Amino acid sequence: QQYKIPFIKQATAAAGGKLTMYVSPWSPPAWMKDTKNMLQGGKLLPEFRQSWANYYVKFIQAYEKAGIPIWGLTVQNEPMAKQKWESCIFTAEEERDFVKGYLGPTLKKGGLSDKKLIGWDHNRDLMFQRAATLFDDPEASRYYWGLGYHWYETWTGSSMQFDNLRRVHETYPDKHLVFTEGCVENFKFDNVQDWTLGERYGNSMINDFNAGTVAWTDWNILLDETGGPNHVGNFCYAPIIGDTRSGKLIYTNSYYYIGHFSKFVRPGAKRIATTASRDVLQTTAFLNPDGKVAVVVMNQTNQEQPFQLWIKGQAAQATSRPHSIMTLVVN
Repeated sequence: QQYKIPFIKQATAAAGGKLTMYVSPWSPPAWMKDTKNMLQGGKLLPEFRQSWANYYVKFIQAYEKAGIPIWGLTVQNEPMAKQKWESCIFTAEEERDFVKGYLGPTLKKGGLSDKKLIGWDHNRDLMFQRAATLFDDPEASRYYWGLGYHWYETWTGSSMQFDNLRRVHETYPDKHLVFTEGCVENFKFDNVQDWTLGERYGNSMINDFNAGTVAWTDWNILLDETGGPNHVGNFCYAPIIGDTRSGKLIYTNSYYYIGHFSKFVRPGAKRIATTASRDVLQTTAFLNPDGKVAVVVMNQTNQEQPFQLWIKGQAAQATSRPHSIMTLVVN
């Protein structure tokens, strides 16, 4: 891990001196697992649950000793997927029992109970079922800050299941929802300017925030012209593509779609209600700490849509162009 620390510090400096960092394990060491393999799933052997919990504490303490504060952590990346990369399976009951019997108490004993512990860290499709198992157990629930999720339920042919977020938010309003990973898969260099890349991000971010999500994380900020590097050939798109052949950076439209949130919606902002009277428009809005309101409006259709931004009886005219995203800032 040591080689990563200088790069994280450079990124932190570029971001103005502060980044919200959270960490996510993908696999215990092979000797702790029933398969003796860090790849292809497998499970944590019961006799190593305490050793594995100790590892989380040591990892976070090592990073913080190196000057990198850790805000939070997830229990396990994609705990229901047997992947060709580093992976480990936890059923909902296994995660619940690991947290309440080992990880939660160990974090507390290590002086890390202020770290935000995030459960699930997998797709939207089964997030309510996972939340029910984790949060209906009072002893386990007290250790959890919230639930993380990804957008890859689309591998089944499903659309993004935003209603599942709403059900979790309604049922467990004291828990926080965090989008912990999303990228567009199956990289092809010829498609890096495809407009649907950004629209997928815009659609997800607007609906995720409207459903109760409090933070949203892209998977890769920068990849090369192959969609890598990647040690198992899982090549993906990123907001920025660094073409190592020409030495140029390619800013895809997803970079700018994300920017309508990361630039105009500031840390500490509160989401506020916004509605559209035409289904051509998707929208969300936030009250920033400085008192300004940021309203994001997206149009995924081929239709131009004039509209009025209306607040408390006053309105301003605007137009949403076909396949566009825009942010209006109201003082």
